[in-house]
Amino acid sequence: MPHPAAANSGSSAGRWRAHGGDVFAAVPEGGDLYLLKNILHDWPDEDCLRILRTVRDAMTPGIGLLVVDAVLPADGTAHPAVPLGIVMLTVLKGRERTAAEFEDLLTRSGFPLDRIVPAPSLSSIVEARAV
Repeated sequence: MPHPAAANSGSSAGRWRAHGGDVFAAVPEGGDLYLLKNILHDWPDEDCLRILRTVRDAMTPGIGLLVVDAVLPADGTAHPAVPLGIVMLTVLKGRERTAAEFEDLLTRSGFPLDRIVPAPSLSSIVEARAV
């Protein structure tokens, strides 16, 4: 049974699907856009590369990827995600990353970085496209 809010969603009904599964094993193929929200900061670089490569394998060239995570300033400027980064390191072995660190992970996985869009929240939107 759909959630009541979904039943009243109007124009978005039938336009998106959520899939459960193991992002280390496979993700559904044929999507128009892929979204990883608060996923990569949970994992160390090696696991992020596995996740990103799994997603890339499901995509055709030109399809977009959005990563919604905090993006730390490279110059060490204060950012509200710094304490979260400490928690991620100590509890999950993940971490918050700078734009250059995201670009490195994405490039190594077949996603040139398009841009990073700061959001009025803790997170930013990292945009990339499969090649």
